[in-house]
Amino acid sequence: MEKYGRRKHKHLSESFKDAISGFRLALFQERNIHIQLFAAAVVIIFSLMIHVPLTDMLIIFALIGGVISLELVNTAVERLVDLVTKERHPMAKAAKDTAAAAVWWFSVMAAVIYFFIVYNTLH
Repeated sequence: MEKYGRRKHKHLSESFKDAISGFRLALFQERNIHIQLFAAAVVIIFSLMIHVPLTDMLIIFALIGGVISLELVNTAVERLVDLVTKERHPMAKAAKDTAAAAVWWFSVMAAVIYFFIVYNTLH
């Protein structure tokens, strides 16, 4: 560890400001974030209407947080790849597609879990 030196950390408040800035940037520039936030609102409203139990609501919030977090990571990967190369390259495409696949896969799993929560709540 010594050979790498000590890392200087920013103040915690600066880290929060940077994180909020990154979220706002994605919110204003990424269409998929809008879609996912809209879907999240629909899911939350519907869940409240059918009286999903509190424990299941916490699971739903964790799933929503996971999908949106992965979308933010996907956005970061896409921007980093675009920064490194503007040329079409199979490795750049693979990086972008794999990051998008992570969002898709988690979203599919979240939808399956949500189906079971709804089914269990209604029966």
